[in-house]
Amino acid sequence: MTKLLKTTFIALVLGVAGIVGADTLDMDGTTAQPASVGPVSGSTQASVEASYGSPNSKKAAVGDPPISSWEYDSFVVFFENDRVVHAVKKR
Repeated sequence: MTKLLKTTFIALVLGVAGIVGADTLDMDGTTAQPASVGPVSGSTQASVEASYGSPNSKKAAVGDPPISSWEYDSFVVFFENDRVVHAVKKR
């Protein structure tokens, strides 16, 4: 029984240590874009370009699933394939 308690205690300590050491995502310079201001999630790239014009820059897709982004003057739009997943307002 004592060996089981020691093993359980060690597992709990290591588990908590893993949680405490988690990384923090730095999102300085961005805020969530209200739905009424920018493109709506699920919109196509074609509809975003029709509504907001050509972006200042386009970043190619990376990862799996492929995520790309378009930068406008006041916000950035993130796409998965050709659909909006999120838009963030620039500060």
